[in-house]
Amino acid sequence: MGDVEVRLVGPGGLSAVDALVLAELVRELVAGGAALGWVEPPPVPEVVALFAEELTLAVAYVGLTPVGFGYWRRYARPTHRVNADIEKVAVSPKHQGRGVGRAMVSALIEAAREQGIEVLTLDVRGDNVRAAALYESLSFRRYGVLERFVAFGDDRYDKLLYALDLRAASKT
Repeated sequence: MGDVEVRLVGPGGLSAVDALVLAELVRELVAGGAALGWVEPPPVPEVVALFAEELTLAVAYVGLTPVGFGYWRRYARPTHRVNADIEKVAVSPKHQGRGVGRAMVSALIEAAREQGIEVLTLDVRGDNVRAAALYESLSFRRYGVLERFVAFGDDRYDKLLYALDLRAASKT
């Protein structure tokens, strides 16, 4: 994975070209059945607008080309804003299995610690075994399952709920 660099990008900090490249990556992955929350590939402007929102974004680059992204955002409720949720992590098929996802999620965890996040949560579609294994290897704890919750056409998948308590790590 030595040729991959992960950069944290603030709101509005992603170049227009990189946003378009990542939007096309999302469309490609969703067309291939990736569990990113869309049933059909989303319109490019929708994905580009997503990257401009208030979130902490990690982008993986090989050279000058973005090959993956992941992000978290704080919960909106005032009583929950000390916590954040990782909503999407995606890696180009050409770069999967090379530690890119691990590097991005690790960068997101470190950014969460630095920004005072207490608990980082995420959910995974039940058939996404590789993602679940990645999160568990990074000390996320599965705390629940919503059975047959995710609808993808006629198929139904469990939604696996994970959390990483960063308070415990900061006390030691």
